[in-house]
Amino acid sequence: MSKPGMSVKYREAGADIGNALAAPDAPDAPDVRTTMLEVRDLTVRYGDLVIVDQVSFRVKSGQWLMVVGPNGAGKSTIVGAISGGVSYGGHIECIGKDIKAYKPQSIAKIIGVLSQRYSVSYPFSVGEVVRMGRYAHSKGLFAGGSDADAAAVARAVELTGLESFLDHSVLTLSGGELQRTFLAQLFAQDPKLLILDEPTNHLDLVYQKQVFALIGEWLKTPGRAVISVVHDLSLARAYGTEALLLHEGRIVAQGAARETLSSENLNNVYAMDVFEWMRTMLAQWREEA
Repeated sequence: MSKPGMSVKYREAGADIGNALAAPDAPDAPDVRTTMLEVRDLTVRYGDLVIVDQVSFRVKSGQWLMVVGPNGAGKSTIVGAISGGVSYGGHIECIGKDIKAYKPQSIAKIIGVLSQRYSVSYPFSVGEVVRMGRYAHSKGLFAGGSDADAAAVARAVELTGLESFLDHSVLTLSGGELQRTFLAQLFAQDPKLLILDEPTNHLDLVYQKQVFALIGEWLKTPGRAVISVVHDLSLARAYGTEALLLHEGRIVAQGAARETLSSENLNNVYAMDVFEWMRTMLAQWREEA
């Protein structure tokens, strides 16, 4: 049974994990994709404490990079540095330009961020929150919305299944509905790079599946890329094309997701047999089949 107020298109977007992402390039295909983000020797310190230690990686168009590792590995700190919320040393380049050289409105056209939780204290309607995603494209504080703005908002609302919620106050929404609202705001913003900081870790399973599937569909448009911080290794393997495995602020492994999230690498980082644990958990469901 579908959730109330959820459109057919939104329900179908989460129907099949296998269809959520386009097939990756063949290993021997020439790589002509655009470099969306390049991070070199990223270091973050709080006093004498080093949180992120000389981390370097690159994300190209069409890629979905999963940033994984135990608590305290520096995952959220890395995306905080990229999104401008954390001071850092090193170099971050976005589409061929130092990220610090962009004006706020310009970088908002390129990078969109979806956090794990949002604090809302004003009774904005869902429609108002989604339309805020077009701020980066506005010509001025008092400029009216354009036809392009209206079309972008309409597409975002339809894709996320929020048609029946447009007049609802965000203060009345469930966690899943609120996260969908801010995802719609991001889709309306129409950035080139999505940064997701554990966007579904407090959501019901149905919303986890649908949010990731919707992002996978969004990624199929050329010239886009996604970076996700995730704790759920199953989601990382199901959706990620690339992975960055961290431990104590340093890179343990990086590259293609399934190769990076290998048994050996995960066991070293988590100090346990991760694959055996996953098999044990899966066996409980097979016994009921």
